[in-house]
Amino acid sequence: MSERLAGSWLAGKGWAPFAFQTEVWQAMAQGDSGLLHATTGAGKTYAVWLGALQALAPATANTRGAPPLTALWITPMRALASDTLAALQAPLPELAPRWTLEMRTGDTSSAARARQAKRLPTALVTTPESLSLLLTQTEAAQQLGSVQLVVVDEWHELIANKRGVQVQLALARLRQWNPQLMVWGLSATLGNLPEARDTLTGPTGRIVQGQLPKALTIDTLLPDEVQRFPWAGHLGLRMVPAVAREIEASRNSLVFTNTRSQAELWYQALLEARPDWSGLIALHHGSLDRGVREWVEAGLKAGTLKAVVATSSLDLGVDFSPVERVLQIGSAKGVARLLQRAGRSGHAPGQPSRITLVPTHSIELLEAAAARRAVQQGHIEARTSPDKPFDVLVQHVVTVALGGGFDSQALFDEVLTTHAYQHLTPEEWAWVLDFAGRGGDSLQAYPDYRRIEADEHGRYHLVNAQLARRHRMSVGTIVSDANLKVSYLRGPVLGTVEESFIARLRPRDCFLFAGRLLELVKVHDMTAYVRLAKGQRPAVPRWNGGKMPMSSELAHAMLEALADFASQPEDGPYPPEIQALRPLLAVQQRWSSLPTPDTVLVESLKSREGHHLYIYPFAGRQVNLALATLWAYRFGQIAPRSFSISFNDYGIELLSTEPVDADLLPSLLSTENLLHDVLGSLNAAELSQRRFREIARVSGLVFPGFPGAPKSNKQIQASSSLFFEVFRKYDPSNLLLTQAEREVLKQEYELDRLEDVLQSLQAKRWEVKALKRWTPFSFPLLVERLRERLSTHKLQDRIQQLLAELNNQAGQT
Repeated sequence: MSERLAGSWLAGKGWAPFAFQTEVWQAMAQGDSGLLHATTGAGKTYAVWLGALQALAPATANTRGAPPLTALWITPMRALASDTLAALQAPLPELAPRWTLEMRTGDTSSAARARQAKRLPTALVTTPESLSLLLTQTEAAQQLGSVQLVVVDEWHELIANKRGVQVQLALARLRQWNPQLMVWGLSATLGNLPEARDTLTGPTGRIVQGQLPKALTIDTLLPDEVQRFPWAGHLGLRMVPAVAREIEASRNSLVFTNTRSQAELWYQALLEARPDWSGLIALHHGSLDRGVREWVEAGLKAGTLKAVVATSSLDLGVDFSPVERVLQIGSAKGVARLLQRAGRSGHAPGQPSRITLVPTHSIELLEAAAARRAVQQGHIEARTSPDKPFDVLVQHVVTVALGGGFDSQALFDEVLTTHAYQHLTPEEWAWVLDFAGRGGDSLQAYPDYRRIEADEHGRYHLVNAQLARRHRMSVGTIVSDANLKVSYLRGPVLGTVEESFIARLRPRDCFLFAGRLLELVKVHDMTAYVRLAKGQRPAVPRWNGGKMPMSSELAHAMLEALADFASQPEDGPYPPEIQALRPLLAVQQRWSSLPTPDTVLVESLKSREGHHLYIYPFAGRQVNLALATLWAYRFGQIAPRSFSISFNDYGIELLSTEPVDADLLPSLLSTENLLHDVLGSLNAAELSQRRFREIARVSGLVFPGFPGAPKSNKQIQASSSLFFEVFRKYDPSNLLLTQAEREVLKQEYELDRLEDVLQSLQAKRWEVKALKRWTPFSFPLLVERLRERLSTHKLQDRIQQLLAELNNQAGQT
């Protein structure tokens, strides 16, 4: 097929090819691999698919019957597969009539799987897990050796996690069977294109930019009143009437939230505000039944739904051309996520996109202005591959042994070609083989962990059929965060809470739950046992579901916006969000100061509770938590004392009954012994044990159960905890243990970013302000801590009392 025919097919649809599309077609005609980075809705899919048909279909034009499997299209979400399938099917009758196209995901029927086991289609839309499952087939080399092209859609969603590592390993296997394999990645939101390209294709791959001129409007739904002393959630659902008016004014809208609970809350609130919208608005998130999700997606495509309240489940790839408007409840917390969600509106070349930010507290107005600034400057977050996750490698070794077997040195050389394992040592490889072969030093007596063995020719195979069935049922599994029950030691169950929160606590730590101040007694069998706390001992920070910490790019843009405000005359000009925020910023400036990219603001205050230090690193929730506990730990090394801490995306509160010398803070920023001090300040051992559950499951130590009879999280946690203790006592050099610790530090506490923040803070000028009262920036941190001590009713009373006093002292705006 010629390039002219591809253009003719587009012309038949009323479209003309863009320059980046023809660039991709030419590259694929030469057999090149690459990464296509293009605006959402610009035509990435057809750029690569028409290029594939142009490059690969002519060779199969004269074959009898359907050609063998030639192209794999990998999508990160099953929800995208059917939509992708329809888009890829459209040009086949005209441009590749002999090609067949099917889908293989976790939703594929057993009948379709059986048919594919006999003969795979010419092109297959699949997921990383399903591709790994195909590699376990004994005839994998014959079935997959004919593949000439792999397309990885939404590469930015895969590159930074273990599913992306699975893709890297699978591609390395396919390249062994076809060294001329073409690989193309698609993305719209990546800030580190060369590294993302290298991870997928190697440095020889092309980077094709398809950033088409596209009108993008990022605006903010300004509240009627902006509180000068904000606290998280004080706007929240007060904005429902305003959001309802915006939905009413548009043909149809997507309303994004950051959590499932927030989506449920806003969906119900909108229905209560507009009962006449029953049947016209819908809810979409990953926990809903597949049938419900598909009904919602179909309603969006048909334009029959007025609005859909959704989480990130609708962030990616699905083409909802009729969507006119996108609203984001709260901050998107990152530039890439904001752009991805904005692209859901006007999802077609040339159509304008608009996203309206809905602040849930006053300082999110600053985030909104900063987000628009970061987009205009092109500052998008970088995403990098995990480094040597051994659980995924153990799983892959067993997969390859099951899929025809392997030679040790040849597979080692193959694995070294991946970005994730480019620094794998021969010693580490020997450990992986030993662990997969006999369970390592501590499990060698148990036959279930002797999964692979070498034959007389030195070629490794899987040992028996039972282990093969178990591996196929669990291959590719990545475990989600589970919940723990919260129960009195001798009494009823109070509810459930994320285990990542409980894992941060030690026995005798206190936390607020169900309106009660509770003391943790112990964690056993996926249950946190508690008793009512006595006295007013310091309460640890509330986790509060903060799964989306603010990115460095957004934080820096916020500090730049504050610096602009501080340097401009009183009458501006300011962006509308900053204009609305002027009363708050003016009070902050008058009573204290504003942090900037070059300064660190520290506020000190003495109250009846003790001595408060407020520090504003603007580093995001997780890094601020790590900073707060690190400072508390290092202060404790100087002189024994206890701290209560609170934190948010912007700042930290350290509260002590004893005076704290704020001038010591810069001296406690050293990155020397950072790992030792972080491990000393945080409950890393408990977190590592929880993290080990996923590692044990992915590496095949724990079997998740048979179809229809899965093991419970309680059973899986108990089994993985047993392995954790056995390895810790009898096999302390086990690489899975060190991986668990590394993942905790990297994922839970963003250790790499923490180190960067520490170095950045060292280079800044520190400005210490003694306060007479709480400032607009310190007040939210005070409220965060008060939540841990007061019931909801008492908290409201206390906040109203404080607000009255502070507003009176601030005077009229």
